[in-house]
Amino acid sequence: MQTERMRQQELLRSRLMEQLETAGDLSDEEILDLIDELILAENRSWLLGVYEKEELRRGLFYSVRRLDIIQELLEDPEVTEIMVNGHEQIFVERQGRIRLWEKCFSSRERLEDVIQQIAAFCNRVANEQRPIMDARLPGGERVNVVLPPIALNGPVMTIRRFPEEPITMEQMIRWGTITEEAAEYLRRLVRSGYSILVGGGTSTGKTTFLNALSSYIPEEERVITIEDNAELQIQGIANLVKLEARSANLDENKEISIRDLIRTALRMRPSRIIVGEVRSAEAADFLTCLNTGHSGSLGSAHANSVRDMIARLEMMVLMGLQIPIPAIRRQIASGVEILIHLSRTGEGHRQIQEIAEITGMEGDEILISTIFSRNREGELEKVGELQSREKWERSL
Repeated sequence: MQTERMRQQELLRSRLMEQLETAGDLSDEEILDLIDELILAENRSWLLGVYEKEELRRGLFYSVRRLDIIQELLEDPEVTEIMVNGHEQIFVERQGRIRLWEKCFSSRERLEDVIQQIAAFCNRVANEQRPIMDARLPGGERVNVVLPPIALNGPVMTIRRFPEEPITMEQMIRWGTITEEAAEYLRRLVRSGYSILVGGGTSTGKTTFLNALSSYIPEEERVITIEDNAELQIQGIANLVKLEARSANLDENKEISIRDLIRTALRMRPSRIIVGEVRSAEAADFLTCLNTGHSGSLGSAHANSVRDMIARLEMMVLMGLQIPIPAIRRQIASGVEILIHLSRTGEGHRQIQEIAEITGMEGDEILISTIFSRNREGELEKVGELQSREKWERSL
């Protein structure tokens, strides 16, 4: 049945495209009228039901004015991730569970058309010479594309969706991501101006948690966000500047990296800088930012534990600067104050695993003191006290 439906849609799409080539610029309503006429003309032989006609109508419209088959998923609020593995296979994540979707692209050419449509909108390039592309859809969704010959099973596209309304700390408390006590503790840490780094594995909710943390920043401050692809949804800050990195393209536009943006942000009189994700050599610039009077800044990084975040920062700094490890550790110990580690359960639930403080150095080793951690029953409990309390006391 699905194959027959796809055949019908491709037949009508071919006829629709012929009409559109000679019709000039048409509004969405005018295109829908053309689609209705085509379906009506063919329905005498196809005998489609009401639901089938509506689905065919929507599919035809999406194929010429939206992102084809995946537009339906982009409009589904329950979908958090879309994984296209070639034109014949689409996996979808809902509520932390990944399932194979019953629909797929009609052809490889249709999938390639959608990828080029996204690339054109974002002024990016995706071809055999540049087979890897990161982009962002108008709705804020993050897109990653990998093309042949790198991708062996055809074009691969992964789309990460974010909630239309930012998830609040109150919602996270209800979901069990964090306790009310820990949330209040973090609220005071943020308002007091402690520099915080959020870590976790892929899809553990680092960006979402950064958004929630940012809601605690005093509204009178000037905040600058820096991201590879703009995903943060900072609320309640009037003096907000959002910066996004840019890749070089065929129009000879120069690449603007996260490192470039951090350096220029330091000249923009920020109260705090938020780096969406520290991934590479920009870690050195981020540490410089934390050590030059911009306390209270926030960032995130991939890591498997609180201790692993330190090792990851060291490795990323070494990508851009060849300096001794002890010197890097001193920069980390003097700049980063609070570490938060996120994890994801087997059921797909995201949760705070640990909140810790960097308390200084002993020899060449960074000292970490745990404040909150999960016990054997999986409950987040307070197990220690903040040791560096000067900012904390000033906020009383």
